[in-house]
Amino acid sequence: MSLVDAYRSRGKRPKPFPVTPPRATEVGDGTITTYTFGQDLYDDMIAAIEGARKQILFESYIWKGDEVGQRFKTALAAAAARGVEVYCIFDSFANLVVPPRFKRFPAGIKVLRYPVYPAGWRFFDMRRYGRDHRKILVVDDTSAFIGGYNIGRTYATEWRDTHLRITGPGVVDLKRAFADFWNLNRRKRLGASQPPLLIEAPSAWEATIRFHRNVPRLWMFPIRAMYLEAINRASTNIWLTTAYFLPDQDFVDALKDAAHRGVDVRILVPLKSNHIVTDWISRGYYTQLLEAGVRIFRFRDAMIHAKTATVDSSWTTVGTANIDRLSLTGNYEINVEVIDHALAESMEEIFTTDCSNSLELTMAEWQARDVHRKFTEIVLTPLRPLL
Repeated sequence: MSLVDAYRSRGKRPKPFPVTPPRATEVGDGTITTYTFGQDLYDDMIAAIEGARKQILFESYIWKGDEVGQRFKTALAAAAARGVEVYCIFDSFANLVVPPRFKRFPAGIKVLRYPVYPAGWRFFDMRRYGRDHRKILVVDDTSAFIGGYNIGRTYATEWRDTHLRITGPGVVDLKRAFADFWNLNRRKRLGASQPPLLIEAPSAWEATIRFHRNVPRLWMFPIRAMYLEAINRASTNIWLTTAYFLPDQDFVDALKDAAHRGVDVRILVPLKSNHIVTDWISRGYYTQLLEAGVRIFRFRDAMIHAKTATVDSSWTTVGTANIDRLSLTGNYEINVEVIDHALAESMEEIFTTDCSNSLELTMAEWQARDVHRKFTEIVLTPLRPLL
């Protein structure tokens, strides 16, 4: 399958796709800025790092060793050199192809390398196998970034993703999310003498913003429940974007039930993702979704990697979790949930722009698909619980 993926991508050149400029929305006592183009996001992240005075918390699933990744590494090293506390986390499995030299850091940067094989001798303890799929940057108490963007040249200009910048009381909640992961792993990965990362309790509670964290070690998976609750409460529209669509049947049934009661349910996925197996398996759900009235859009000319949803023009989630088993019941993930009409409207505008660069799948087109596609869907069905 990996060979097929490589064959599909050979000789392909990136094509332009529509994006929405960064837009700040006042939410509660802070702001939330949306990003749909990697270069815009990276510029603001680097600016925040360069302006840090006390502390930087940086976490990324993939951190490429190219010029973009080096730009972040240099900025973090410079911050540490001027006395800023710098903490970094990255997933070793996701960065196996990154040169070892790039993964060596100055002594002033505290680095937690989440291991390729985290289970140790506990072979049958499934709580130990989750990957660290989160993407977080928190600078001082002033700003925090969360979303789907990894760090690398490809993501800067060739992929369509979504990220948020948060200011206000919500920043402390994201700091706590980083600290909890750090402290959960610090003794085994950094040594028993490593002190915990302590975060003060917030002075204010931002009721419109909540962070949901999947923590496999503690058998906590609230993101799936968050989605299902919002879907089941929907009365007008559900617009969902995901890079990989491999839900369980209960999730599919919730979307179908919403469509049956008259909710405008739309799902935006890549026309061709970077994982062909995912594409083939996800198509196995299309028949029942289309029959229920769910509309399926396929983003063309670029990989759409966003993990977002809006419901009833008032509820929004953006984060790192895809709609698949690995994200919803397997990996360390984090999504932010926001109840705010203005932000939801902004996200719906982004969704509409994305759909303008998409092909809608009709029932007639789907029923006319090739026999080998139907055969592939059937053969790969048993793999659904594994992906």
